[in-house]
Amino acid sequence: HGIHARFFTRLLDSCGIPNSAEPAFAQCRGAREVGYSLTFGSPVGSPEPVDLSRARVITLIGSHIGENVFTSQVHEFATGLSNGAKLIVVDPRFSTAASKADYWLPIRPGTDTALLLAWMHVLINENLFDKAYIEKYAYGFAVLKQHVQPFTPEWAAPITDLSPDLIRTTARLMGKNLPAVALHPGRHVSWYGNDTQRARAMAIVTALLGAYGRPGGLFLSTPITVPGYPIPDYPEPEKERLDGAGTKYPLASDTLGVTQELVAATAAQKPYPIKAWIVYGQNMLESIPDKPRTYEAIQKLDFLAVVDIMPTEQMLYADVVLPEATYLERYDDLLVVKSAKTPYVALRQPVVTPMYESKPGWWIAKEFAKRMGHEAYFPWQDIEDYLDYRLKAIGSSLQEIKATGIVKIGKGRPYFGPDRQPEFGTPSGKIELYSTELAELGFDPLPKFENIEQPPPGFFRLLYGRSPVHSFARTQNNPWLLEKFPENQVWLNTDVARQAMLSDGEYVQLENQDGAVSRPIRLRMTQGIRPDAVYMVHGFGQQSPLMHRAYHVGASDNALMTRYRVDPIMGGSGLRVNMVRILKDDEPVTGANISLAMFRGKDTAAETNRTKPVIRRKSKKQKKEEGC
Repeated sequence: HGIHARFFTRLLDSCGIPNSAEPAFAQCRGAREVGYSLTFGSPVGSPEPVDLSRARVITLIGSHIGENVFTSQVHEFATGLSNGAKLIVVDPRFSTAASKADYWLPIRPGTDTALLLAWMHVLINENLFDKAYIEKYAYGFAVLKQHVQPFTPEWAAPITDLSPDLIRTTARLMGKNLPAVALHPGRHVSWYGNDTQRARAMAIVTALLGAYGRPGGLFLSTPITVPGYPIPDYPEPEKERLDGAGTKYPLASDTLGVTQELVAATAAQKPYPIKAWIVYGQNMLESIPDKPRTYEAIQKLDFLAVVDIMPTEQMLYADVVLPEATYLERYDDLLVVKSAKTPYVALRQPVVTPMYESKPGWWIAKEFAKRMGHEAYFPWQDIEDYLDYRLKAIGSSLQEIKATGIVKIGKGRPYFGPDRQPEFGTPSGKIELYSTELAELGFDPLPKFENIEQPPPGFFRLLYGRSPVHSFARTQNNPWLLEKFPENQVWLNTDVARQAMLSDGEYVQLENQDGAVSRPIRLRMTQGIRPDAVYMVHGFGQQSPLMHRAYHVGASDNALMTRYRVDPIMGGSGLRVNMVRILKDDEPVTGANISLAMFRGKDTAAETNRTKPVIRRKSKKQKKEEGC
């Protein structure tokens, strides 16, 4: 994972090895890229090209802006709200973004597609869609219109646990402000194993609003090319790849791969044995689900090399540890940003000399290749030669970018208009509301709602997210950041906690459906989460004593993810299918029964938010009365 991962992929390709994968696809945003590509003919890209500052309505579905993502996107989000944009937040948890919302929809987890189908029903049947845009650019509208007729807000209400009025009101708000509606496509979207179809539904709503390629919606990436350094052709692999990309999972990325499938194949040693791993830039014991199987796979290896900046748990199993220089000590490869209104190339540069024996990732990969007789695939003398060649190919130079930090590439063309006619890389050449590619592959060409397993009595769905203070598990040992955010907590609905006679701030443990038990974690009682779910920040519960500040601090969410549900279209692992119960003094807490009726009670804040908008800038009296 990371920008230097491309050098390690090059190393494997030079050896004819087909097996490489990054969690960025199967555990993060792969389903989004596939779903939007099926609809619009191109992926979303990173950072997401969402025109937040010019939007009249911003809609977030499980996107925790303010707690994750990019600083620039947070700034755009704040600018959009300052400019008067209305905010709709769909989230089982009262996130930072939800605290700014005009409408908070505390949806039942796993039912987002039902809400999206109901929104489509309202937009189409109340003529609140962009008719001219759809007639000109879209394929399959008549079939979609017929498809969504049963999916009324009244149909969706008992599924989503949202009122029909709230579903209808939010759909009308978007429809009356088209096309300047920024429906954020999300980032980490590997939730329930049906995530490609949820992404498709989000893309279709964006299309109905005429918001793709329009100001205030999703703007367009500008196609630019930055040539690579010339190298020989790679040898053809002697073996088929083991992660099912393109075969078992027809739309999986053959570049980023399917990580959990490589782990499973290594554990099984079938259909052929995998005997060595190189792990670069990721903490595989915290990023890939089913941790016991990862342990099993490691035991089947003859050789494990780990390249990282921190002594995480995976290093305890390594035969060779190669310490990487940090981002302040190295050059990175060029960051080519196409998904900006004006495309640019950026370069991270060293400001201090690497400490001790640490080396940049590119150097480690190049030296691997040299010792294996594959130096022809790393022909540059050093990284400065490599970077200067690539920059000169676009009319710049290393000397220029050292002074400026970035190089802008031409004029951006973020919207459809006189200088950019719409082009859609789909089989029909149009926005595909009805996906011809999915139909040919035997999948549903239109999104359908699919029921998922609900928590059994006494259990809660495990939700997770990020803190704006930490970068996954990589910063847990940093003393300054730990001071700001010293440990994670488990959010539990206040009424449920009181019913179970639990106290705010006390330590409990979580046990999942398979008997996996977490380390002690502090309880946070809050009305800001549904009573059928709990929430915790990812990255804590480190198991390496070498991480002396972070060791055994907080609890690991990944240790509780012994199950996942695979998206059959692209191989993503849905991680929000694990259920947990509360343990106190090693015993299950009695009385912690999930009472949705209690959540819907007339005097609770949740009931108010189900039927009325949550308005920004409330008075102190209003906040006290509504429990905000």
